Amino acid sequence: MGGFSLAEPCHECRGRGLVVDDPCTTCHGSGRAASTRTIQSRIPAGVADGQKIKLKGKGAPGENGGPAGDLFVNIKVSPHKVFGRDGDNLTITVPVTYPELALGANIAVPTHKGPSVTLKVTPGTRNGAKLRVRGKGATRRDGTKGDLIVTVDLRVPAEFDDTAREALEQLRKTDSGDDLRNDLLQQAREG
Repeated sequence: MGGFSLAEPCHECRGRGLVVDDPCTTCHGSGRAASTRTIQSRIPAGVADGQKIKLKGKGAPGENGGPAGDLFVNIKVSPHKVFGRDGDNLTITVPVTYPELALGANIAVPTHKGPSVTLKVTPGTRNGAKLRVRGKGATRRDGTKGDLIVTVDLRVPAEFDDTAREALEQLRKTDSGDDLRNDLLQQAREG
C-alpha cells in the first residue's frame, strides 16, 4: 500500500499565514469586529413579521480583499392601531348595533390608506360574523392585494333612554316565548 498525505490549515494562524502575538479583546486577532452602520434599502411589499430579507453585497467586507458578504435583515412589522394582519389579508373589528344585525344595514368600513367602503350586513347576521371585502387587504409581492376581513361586533349600550327601554320591553313581550336555553338545560340533565 502506498503512502498518502493530508493537508490541513495551521492550528495557530488558521491558514491565514499570520499570527497575532497580542490579540485585542474585540476581534481576538481576526481583524474583524462587529460594527453599526445605517443602510437605506427598499422593503418589498407583502413582507410579513419575522421574515428575513437578503441584501446582496451589503454585509461585511471579505477577508484578504474579498467581496462583501450579504446582509440578512429580520423584519419586525409594527402593529397598526385599527387593522390586524392574517397572511395577505387585513382584519378589522367593526362595532354594530342589534337592529343593524337583526334587520340588516349598510355600514361604512375604513380601508387601509384608502377611502372607506360600504358593506352590506344582511338581516339576521350573527355577532362575530366575518365579512369579506375583496382587494382591500395587504399588497402581495406580485402587486395584487389580499382581502379585508371585517368582523362585526355587537355593542350593547350601558344605559338606555326611556324610549329605547320601552322598545326593548315590547320586543321581549313579542318574543315567541320559546326559551332558547331549554335544549341546553335538557342536555345538561341527561349528560
